Amino acid sequence: MRVLVLGSGAREHALVARLASDPETETLIATPGNPGIARMARTLPIDLTNVAAVAELAAAERIDLTVVGPELPLSLGLADRFAADGRLLFGPTAAAARLESSKAFAKTFMARHAVPTARFHVAESLNSARAQIHEGDFGFPVVLKADGLAAGKGVVIADDASAADAAIVAAMADRKFGGAGERLVIEECLNGPEVSFFLVCDGTRALSIGSAQDHKRIFDDDLGPNTGGMGAFAPSPLLDGALEARVMREIVDPVLAGMAAEGHPFRGFLYVGLMLTQTGPKVIEFNVRLGDPEAQVVLPLIDEPLVPILAA
Repeated sequence: MRVLVLGSGAREHALVARLASDPETETLIATPGNPGIARMARTLPIDLTNVAAVAELAAAERIDLTVVGPELPLSLGLADRFAADGRLLFGPTAAAARLESSKAFAKTFMARHAVPTARFHVAESLNSARAQIHEGDFGFPVVLKADGLAAGKGVVIADDASAADAAIVAAMADRKFGGAGERLVIEECLNGPEVSFFLVCDGTRALSIGSAQDHKRIFDDDLGPNTGGMGAFAPSPLLDGALEARVMREIVDPVLAGMAAEGHPFRGFLYVGLMLTQTGPKVIEFNVRLGDPEAQVVLPLIDEPLVPILAA
């Protein structure tokens, strides 16, 4: 098959390395790629936010399967365009990608479908956010999340009211995260170890491809602001067979059934960020693509050819 990988980071490098080893991969192209990727695949420059240009490239290169690395093209409707063109792309539609592109959508979706997650409030304005903090329903520390995409840096864990107010002002008044901070999701702070769980989904079924533990805080001892990821290892020893079966039953299956019932079947990589609380696993967040750095440690552990799984 002629395979196209979209993206330019370490996650896409890991994807290219894994796909290059598949016997089903005849030709491998990456766009825009990077110098490391260029050692394994032909790279072509392109703006991934230009949906039409990406679709035209896939047509010109006679691509059989496109695999999307980053979330932004998916949120812009790239999968919708490929479906309209009759081209195979592994990734969700824009509507299904809201599991990641809108924290407010994800939280209200989980509430509708009884998926375990932290208690939350969606603030549509600065005054609403401040009022929620003043009411103190969630106590401190409290978690504040920019609603939209913020490159993994839109989450603040505020230890007191002053820190929470500063985070609200930064997001909603100073527009630290641009349009992503127009709405805020305010959550209770869950306690427990974090685990990342990865699946490939076809709209109705999900296949586990592994777990990992990611370290996001910038300083030692789990201190400092969140980053896009300071390192990861796989598999997680915390997610044994019994716990994985529980996560599938209580979280993954209801998510797939709920998305299908609402008219947006989820196809693509599903990354479930879990907090293992004393009362059971709860969802911290969803991503609709592989994580970075987790892809670097999860993908090499997959023994089966990956292309047939993604193309099915």
